Amino acid sequence: MKDMAFLKDLGLVREEDGQDRLTIAGLLFVGKEQAINRILPQAEVIYLHYAQDNQEEYNARIDMKQPLITVLDRLSERIQNDNKIMNVQVGMFRMEVEDFSVRVFQEAVLNALAHRDYQSMGSVCVKHYPDRIVIENPGGFPDGITEKNIITHPSAPRNKLVAETLQRLKYVQRTGQGVDIIFKEMVSMGKPFPQYRVFNDAVTLTIMSATEDEAFVRFVVKEQDERQKNFSLSELMILRFLSEHKRIRLSEAQELTQLSFEDARKSCNALLKMGLVEVVGKDYMLTAKAYEALKEDISYAQDRVVRYIKAKEMILEYLSNGKNAFITNEKIQELCGYTRQQARMTTDKMRLEGLIQLEGKGRGAKYLLK
Repeated sequence: MKDMAFLKDLGLVREEDGQDRLTIAGLLFVGKEQAINRILPQAEVIYLHYAQDNQEEYNARIDMKQPLITVLDRLSERIQNDNKIMNVQVGMFRMEVEDFSVRVFQEAVLNALAHRDYQSMGSVCVKHYPDRIVIENPGGFPDGITEKNIITHPSAPRNKLVAETLQRLKYVQRTGQGVDIIFKEMVSMGKPFPQYRVFNDAVTLTIMSATEDEAFVRFVVKEQDERQKNFSLSELMILRFLSEHKRIRLSEAQELTQLSFEDARKSCNALLKMGLVEVVGKDYMLTAKAYEALKEDISYAQDRVVRYIKAKEMILEYLSNGKNAFITNEKIQELCGYTRQQARMTTDKMRLEGLIQLEGKGRGAKYLLK
């Protein structure tokens, strides 16, 4: 297409009173530096670089009042030039994990440019430290969006035409916050979750460089390759939580993934069907197979032993208080938060240890102190 037809098609130039006029979005995408500085001087991005030995004062600074795509390219080049790469061995293949994923960084910068408040005279500021990148953005979150729902809240771009243009130019996959893209890549690469901080007139996003869990990265790559299917963001977040905390309740999964209770349950059940998690009482925990990939198998065994010891103590205490002559499978389920099968496995083990004895069969079965 010819330039003018192309700009009109994107909505960056509009006809008013028989004249072609550049929109503000058009100025941000194709305006010259002098024009941006004269008409919209707050459309500035400042890049600050900090050295390892002095993280109080920056040692390099770039001030950019240029078209958005030019700014994105210059910033990406700076990040890429400083990036270090860690090799993670996955079977016969070696995967490269960058300090800062260029895809994550670009998505974060584009979010800032599409969602910033252009009525504020503040600038977007990108602070590049050896271990983290902090992006400071003028303007708070749009109404209804908080740190606790930013992943799943419907898109509410402050600058709709900017967001739509980025989508049509294929710089973003869709109009929206793209926060889920940032989270998914960070989680799958074993890096800390992105951190949002909200102020009355600004938002900051911090992305860390460190890969905290190489075993988790290998596990995700191997499982996705074998299944020929990528985990969803919520599934990745639950697996990552379990790799660090061993067990999770549905209420915790809901808060972690920012999903509804029912959708959080679906994500947990999907992992259950894959054989990666199992239900222990009211909790979900990794199966032995997942433990073998993520942790030492002894950790799994120890966790199950601790669970059994606690259940055994509760059952013996129940039978020893003088009021209860026997206990049933149903009562053990209620007491220990077990399924019927888990209660049965516990009583079988206690019988082998000579602690209790069985009387009756089927629904009439009851257990007494031996």
